[in-house]
Amino acid sequence: MAVVKPFRGLRPPREFAEELACLPYDVMSSEEAAVMARGKEKSLLHITRAEIDLPPDTDVHSEEVYEKSASNFAKWQEQGWLVKDQKPCFYIYAQTMKGRTQYGIAGCASVDDYLSGVIRKHELTRPDKEQDRMIHIRVNDANIEPVFFTYPAVKELDDIVTRITSSKNPEYDFVAADGFGHHFWVVDDDATIVQIENIFSEKVPCTYVADGHHRTAAAALVGKEKRDNNPGHRGDEEYNCFLAVHFPDNQLQIIDYNRLVRDLNGLTENEFLEKLRARFEIREIGERTYRPSKLHNFSMYLDGKWYSLTALPGAYDDSDPIGALDVTVLTNEILSPVLDIQDLRRSKRIDFVGGIRGLRELKKRVDSGEMKVAFALYPVSMKQLLAIADSGNIMPPKSTWFEPKLRSGLVIHLLS
Repeated sequence: MAVVKPFRGLRPPREFAEELACLPYDVMSSEEAAVMARGKEKSLLHITRAEIDLPPDTDVHSEEVYEKSASNFAKWQEQGWLVKDQKPCFYIYAQTMKGRTQYGIAGCASVDDYLSGVIRKHELTRPDKEQDRMIHIRVNDANIEPVFFTYPAVKELDDIVTRITSSKNPEYDFVAADGFGHHFWVVDDDATIVQIENIFSEKVPCTYVADGHHRTAAAALVGKEKRDNNPGHRGDEEYNCFLAVHFPDNQLQIIDYNRLVRDLNGLTENEFLEKLRARFEIREIGERTYRPSKLHNFSMYLDGKWYSLTALPGAYDDSDPIGALDVTVLTNEILSPVLDIQDLRRSKRIDFVGGIRGLRELKKRVDSGEMKVAFALYPVSMKQLLAIADSGNIMPPKSTWFEPKLRSGLVIHLLS
């Protein structure tokens, strides 16, 4: 069963929360981070993307960037921009997008649960990205940014969250520049804290990494590293857990994650379309934007026109959790055999666009001549994600996009 524990959060005073909170480090470039932090002295980006405080040509993985992050983190605490709670608490973090609100419980997930598989994954991680986040955790001795988890919904937890959020004013409550609302409650009642911890340990058999696989792996590996290097290890040290926000699965919605390709592998538009007809029913839509309507239906933008592509029987395998995914169908039937893109992780001929940017972004990049063809996919369902994680399988790269992203800085977990 899942272990989720309260902790003494390090967080901003109420009047600083909106300025300090920021998007996760990995959804922006250094240049974008610098723009986002402009005029915001207290922004956590000075810690998560510390290169913005150094010369523009600084290597983002250089020692001086990590050192700047650590010195800024210390300064934020010295200035009182981040203050540690007096006792271990849970926290409720709610996000509102387009009138829909999802409620998560921020607490500490267990390193042992990650190592044993109680925390389940659906994506591979890259060692270089893991190493970057591990260094960031080491130099700050903290989980600065939370990871995004989900779990099979439990009514008792839902009832607790409803009771707290309906009877108590939030500690933080603001709408960010992107229009998404962020609401945050501190759960410091001893009886409620024990109740939440017990419900997880008794009724939640496992949790799932929804978003933030590299941060999760890095946090767990640093925890194990600290354990292995501590001859007096007891098992109750803070490094035995890491910061995660846990959302019930029935509140989450996965957004499509789309593909752009730079060329047609030497084919003309007509030759390319002819090859697709062997495995897809093709319908030309024209200039009107077309969005996929169901599983195994794709949207394609090519040469100023939108097309509907519907996979024919034999192009997918609905009895196989991986074979049923549209990202698999697209890779196996178009990207690999027709466009000769054999490694989605390393190929420079393909790019990925989260659905939050909209289909207009696909059209814009093809029309500009940067890309030749775009594919929009029907979103992966939560049911598919959980089935793949439960079976021990791994999704193809860039399969899921969750929105809104968790804001970093509303609460931080110190490792000692």
